[in-house]
Amino acid sequence: QVQLVESGGGLVQPGGSLRLSCAASESTFSFYAMGWYRQAPGKQRELVATITGPRSTDYADSVKGRFTVSRENAKNTVSLQMNSLKAEDTAVYLCNAIPNPFEGEQLWGQGTQVTVSS
Repeated sequence: QVQLVESGGGLVQPGGSLRLSCAASESTFSFYAMGWYRQAPGKQRELVATITGPRSTDYADSVKGRFTVSRENAKNTVSLQMNSLKAEDTAVYLCNAIPNPFEGEQLWGQGTQVTVSS
């Protein structure tokens, strides 16, 4: 079973930046898609950003223009650069991977806390 491990979360002031990284325990070269979800207390898990193939990206409307998702298959990682952070971005951010869309399997990391507060 492939393991996903997130890093890079923490406390940041409004308007600041953070970069999250997710490292997979095995090669992600053939993975269909990778990305990030988040879950705030009392709220449903929501999609933040995904990258399908090497470059096709999709973002939640609330983060467009502020967040950038990227993947580096040579390092088996997917990253999320978060700029102009807002208090409403506070959540646990979870890494997600879909190795093969026809098999219905999704992989999840344990999550990393991002807190935006002054």
